[in-house]
Amino acid sequence: MIKIIVGAQFGDEGKGKLVDVISKKADVVVRYQGGNNAGHTVVVGSKTFKLHLIPSGIIHKKRSLIGAGVQIDPEVLYGEIKALEKNGIFVSSLLGIDFRAQIIMPWHKLMDGVKGGKIGTTKRGIGPSYADRTAREGIRFEALLMPKEFKKKVKEIYGEKKKILQLYGVKIEPESKIVKKYLKLGKKLKKYLCDVSLEINNNNKRILMEGAQGTLLDNDFGTYPYVTSSHPIAGGAIIGVGFGPKEVTSVEGVVKAYTTRVGNGPFPTELKNRTGDIIREKGNEFGTTTGRPRRVGWLDIPLLRLSNTLNGFDGIHLTKLDVLVDLKKIKIADYYVYKGEKYKVLSLREEFVKKAKPHYIIMNGFTTEEVVTLKGNALKYVEKIEKLLKLPVLSVSIGPERAQIIFRTKERI
Repeated sequence: MIKIIVGAQFGDEGKGKLVDVISKKADVVVRYQGGNNAGHTVVVGSKTFKLHLIPSGIIHKKRSLIGAGVQIDPEVLYGEIKALEKNGIFVSSLLGIDFRAQIIMPWHKLMDGVKGGKIGTTKRGIGPSYADRTAREGIRFEALLMPKEFKKKVKEIYGEKKKILQLYGVKIEPESKIVKKYLKLGKKLKKYLCDVSLEINNNNKRILMEGAQGTLLDNDFGTYPYVTSSHPIAGGAIIGVGFGPKEVTSVEGVVKAYTTRVGNGPFPTELKNRTGDIIREKGNEFGTTTGRPRRVGWLDIPLLRLSNTLNGFDGIHLTKLDVLVDLKKIKIADYYVYKGEKYKVLSLREEFVKKAKPHYIIMNGFTTEEVVTLKGNALKYVEKIEKLLKLPVLSVSIGPERAQIIFRTKERI
């Protein structure tokens, strides 16, 4: 049984908290794409866990796997392991890393710093490392554990990368220093080597797939070129881990009660006013990885309809409803107007995105009590979303704590 959890918007929807909660009923949790350019924040009592590569299920001490589709920064991963151990979560028997997953090298991060500004990347080297993967110039995790092979691969690549960086006036550390540093990390990470695809396909356990970023950042189907370098959509789990589509039992989207995005790119419902500032501050809308302030806007139903088309949701989980408390009026974009015509589904054609205007439904605001009890205007807001999307809202998050999720249906994996 495989359940895929997908961010339905531009990322930062609250997937980490949701996966943490529902992974209690799972046997295995798998990260299927991306790298440490995304972060999942999970609050457990007085402790806050910020995970960038390790699946959120690790906090419940579940078998946690990093699939072939992930780009791994070994230094970041090892730091994450040590941070978990300091909080009493020892990952030795829990964590597995697919031998096919590729590693981020120093030149990837330097190149990202040079070329990532226009797109608004996190400068973590994700894009350049995915580019090398596609060009068959990447280094797999398994090579990191074989000193001779790793030295050979670095030697083949280093000189060319150094020349390219010199054209931009960027210096890179000596080859020998890189090799020494990475092989040392390889020794520390060697015990986690596994074949994630084989492990997933050879059992009948309850498996939870966890993606990073969101649907509208998909490299093909998002707001290109302002996208990530991988495939956060449900199909990305299939190719990022390696299993057949018939194995998927459900796909569920995570939807923030409003919309946010980090970096550049189109955002039709963006709020560039005091209301946007209030939502940003109340929602602590600052990137887990970068600390950058997120752009904030009203909930975009046409965008979510497109997301549903791409993923085939069985239902959605609504997060951060509590952030909208005490606003007098709340808007929901229900369709777009383009050249005098109504469009219920967002088109990502460049001209459409530039010229189409969102039409809004205006709803009454709600109080904290209405959110906590999920009654009154808060319930009306949730039911309006269900009606517009023709999808059930499976759960509603009303705060950062694990216990602050109201499940409206029995959660199954």
